[in-house]
Amino acid sequence: MRDIELRPGLNIVWSPDGADDAALAGQTNAVGHGSGKTLFCRLIRYCLGEDRFATEPQRDRIGTAFLNGLVGAEVMLDGTCWAIVRPLGVRRRHMAVAGGNLDEIAAGEGASTGLEPFIDAVDQRIITTALAELVRPQAQGPVWPIALAWLSRDQECRFDDVLDWRSPTSDSDSPLPASGQEKGPRLEALRSFLMAITPEEQATRGEVNSLSDQRRVLDQEIGHRRWEIERTQTRLVTGLDLQGHSLPEMPLLIDVMRKSAGTRFAAASELPIGGDPELVAAREQREESRNEWARLDGERIRIEALVPAEERALAMIRGELPGLSYSKVESESPICPICDVPIDRALADGCKLSHKIPDANACRQRWDQRQVDLAAQVQLVERLRQEQKQILPQIALAKQHYDQSVDRVASIEKARDARESNWYVARRLQDDVERLAELFETQEDATKSLRQLGTKLETERERLGAFRDKQARVFGRISEKFDPIIRRLVGHDAKGRIILTGNGLDLSVDMGGDRRTAAIDSLKILAFDLAAMCVSIEGATRVPSFLLHDSPREADLGLSIYGRLFDIVQELERVGGKPLFQYIVTTTTAPPTEFRKRPYLQLKLNGDPPTQRLLGVDL
Repeated sequence: MRDIELRPGLNIVWSPDGADDAALAGQTNAVGHGSGKTLFCRLIRYCLGEDRFATEPQRDRIGTAFLNGLVGAEVMLDGTCWAIVRPLGVRRRHMAVAGGNLDEIAAGEGASTGLEPFIDAVDQRIITTALAELVRPQAQGPVWPIALAWLSRDQECRFDDVLDWRSPTSDSDSPLPASGQEKGPRLEALRSFLMAITPEEQATRGEVNSLSDQRRVLDQEIGHRRWEIERTQTRLVTGLDLQGHSLPEMPLLIDVMRKSAGTRFAAASELPIGGDPELVAAREQREESRNEWARLDGERIRIEALVPAEERALAMIRGELPGLSYSKVESESPICPICDVPIDRALADGCKLSHKIPDANACRQRWDQRQVDLAAQVQLVERLRQEQKQILPQIALAKQHYDQSVDRVASIEKARDARESNWYVARRLQDDVERLAELFETQEDATKSLRQLGTKLETERERLGAFRDKQARVFGRISEKFDPIIRRLVGHDAKGRIILTGNGLDLSVDMGGDRRTAAIDSLKILAFDLAAMCVSIEGATRVPSFLLHDSPREADLGLSIYGRLFDIVQELERVGGKPLFQYIVTTTTAPPTEFRKRPYLQLKLNGDPPTQRLLGVDL
C-alpha cells in the first residue's frame, strides 16, 4: 500500500533526471520519464470522477499486475470529507461515501455506490444547479466532469490552447463539451464556470445559432432551387422553340411560356386520330386473316401427311394384282395340288385323291374388286396431289392478307401513339411552365425570408455583443490577475491581457509586440489557469480553487520562468493566512532548491529501477 498526502497549497511531484539529483549521480539509466507522473495525475482524476485512469493497453497491464488493486482518496468538499475508492483490477466496486473512513471502505465488501453521489454533491454545492443548467444544453449529464477536464488538462494537450482540455489519445472518455473538435461549447462552459454568462445571453446565443442554422439551410435551398429554375427555364425555352427570340426577364417570361405552351397543346388536341372503332375493326380483321392463314396452313400440313400414306396404299394394291390375275387364270383350269394333274382330266379319269376344286367365281370377284380399288386409289392420290398444288397459292394469299392486316393495325397504333405523344409533350410543357412559376414564387418568398432572417440575425448578434461587452468586466477581473502573473513570469515590461471575442478567448502577451510562440502559448495557458484560480479563491467562480498541471513544457518555458511559477504559487499560499487553494504540478525538471523538500515536495519518483516508480513494478 502507498499513502500520498496532498496538502492545501502547492504540491510538487518530481521525477528527476540523473543530472538533476545528486542522489542519482552515476546512474546512467536514471531518467525522469516513465516514472508514473501522468498516471499519478490520471489516478487523481479517476478518484474525482473521470471514467478511466489510463489508456486501454495500460489499464490491461495494471489490472493484470494488481488483480484486486484499489486506488482511494479523501476529498474535502464544502467541509465534508468524502472517502472515494475505485478499482484498478478485476473488482468492480466504486465507492463514494460522505464522512466515511477510507481504510474501512477499502477493506470492506459493501455494495457499490458508484461515484454519482460525490459528483452530484459537487454539482449541487459548488457548481450549483442554476449554473449547471447553463452548461447542460451541451452536456446531457453531470457538469462536474466537464469542469474537472478544464482544471486538470491532459498532458497530451501540451498546453497549446486555453480551450484544449482533453486529447483523444489520452482515452479519457470525458463527456462533451470537455472534448471534441468544436470549441464553442467549451467556451460557453468555461464562461459559465467563470460566471461570465447569463441565462439571457445563452438564450440569445441559442437564438443566434438557431437563426444561423435556419439561414444556412434556407440559403442552401435557395441555391438548389436557383439551379432547378435555371435548368427548367433552359429546357422550356428549347422545348417551346423560343431560342433566338427576344425574351423578357422573369416573371414576365412565364406569361410568354404559358401562351406558347397553350398554343402547342391546342394544336396537339386537334391532330387526326386513329379512333378506337377503326382500331378495333382493324384488329378483328387481323385476327380473321391470321385464323384463315392458320387454317389453310393446317390443311396443307394434313394433305402433305396424307399423300405419302395414300401412295403407299396404291403401291400395295398394284402389288397384289399379279397374284390375283394368276389365281383367276388358275381357277379357270385348276391343277390338282397333290398329283399336278389338271382337274378336268382327273375328274374324267375318276381320280380319287383330290376333290377340292378352286372357286373360279370367287377369284374373279377378288380380281374385279381390286381393279375397282386400284381405280379409286389412283383417283384419290391424284385428287390429293391436285389439292396440294392448289392450296399453296391460297396460303400465300392468306399470308399476304394477314401481313397487310398487321401493317394496318401497326399504322393505326403508330398514328394514335404519335398523337398521344404530342399531346403528352404539350401537356408536360404546360405543367413545366406552371412548375417554373411555382418555383419562382417560392424562390421569391424564400429570398424575402432570407433577408428577414439576416436582419433578425444581425439584431440578435448586436444583443449578443452587448451581453459580451457587459460580461467583459468579468474577464477584466481575470485580466487583473493575468497581467501581474505574466509580469512576474517574464518581466515587468511585459503586459498580459484576456479579451472575450466573438470567436473565443484571446490571450495576449505583449513583450515589445504581441508574442506568439510555443513557449509563450504554454506560458499563457499556465498564467490563465492561475489567474482563474485566484478568482476562485475570491469566490467569484463556480469551480473549486483547484488545479492539476501535468508536466508543463518547462523545456520551452526556460528554467528561470519555470522557477518563478513556483514562487508565484508560494506567494498565493500566504494570502489569507493559510492556503485557500490546492495546486498540484508534476515536473521532470528540478524545482528550485527550496521546493525540493517538504512541505512542497510530496512525491519523488524515478524511472529506474522499477521499485522507485509510482506502482513499484515494471509493467
